[in-house]
Amino acid sequence: MAGHSKFKNIMYRKGAQDAKRSRLFSKLAREITTAAKAGNPDPAFNPRLRAVIASAKAASMPKENIERALKKAEGNEAESYEEIRYEGFGPGGVALIVEALTDNRNRTATEVRTAFAKNGGTIGAPGSVAHGFDRLGLISYPAAAGSAEAVFEAALEAGAADVESDAEGHSIWTAPEALHDVARALEAALGEPEGAKLAWRPRSSTRVGLEDARLLMRLIEALEDSDDVQAVYGNHELADEVADAL
Repeated sequence: MAGHSKFKNIMYRKGAQDAKRSRLFSKLAREITTAAKAGNPDPAFNPRLRAVIASAKAASMPKENIERALKKAEGNEAESYEEIRYEGFGPGGVALIVEALTDNRNRTATEVRTAFAKNGGTIGAPGSVAHGFDRLGLISYPAAAGSAEAVFEAALEAGAADVESDAEGHSIWTAPEALHDVARALEAALGEPEGAKLAWRPRSSTRVGLEDARLLMRLIEALEDSDDVQAVYGNHELADEVADAL
């Protein structure tokens, strides 16, 4: 009986992981199509498209999925998606920026507002949060790419602005306009990155206790469960003991 229960639990977790992976591929495909429609469909001449394809490859998105998303843009078969940014506050006063791509503004607004309302957050007015963040290029590498010192040296040589390294990996920050040149230089030194994109980096952080952190994680998960939400950025900081308890 216990073995059967354990098997069901494993299958449940696998099903949840598969659903999350499928949702990620769907979001990446939407971003690829949107980037291709907004600019040149050739990644060599479209920095935004080149960056999202790099992220798709890093996420192990099948090549045929990437090609299908590109063909949709070339054939003008794709829906027209609108880029929307929401700003708000999560538990503990954490500032959050939510980026979405949607073909139905009302649906997305309802989903985002519901996620905030049910998980201890509040939606803010446009500009209420963004002033506390910088819009920068972000290139991500796994920890296995090299030591913190080696990655820092490579990033410095490539023209990056800053590097953050921990046990999870390396985050390399650049000026927005330098993202693709730095990414190309780093690829020659460190291999293909896990991701390369424009992102929001907080100028200061908000320390969050355990109860607020649990609520905050539920809020972020609820937002990311929306097919329309592409990314969620926050200025939260978790102490080691809080992170270990989650």
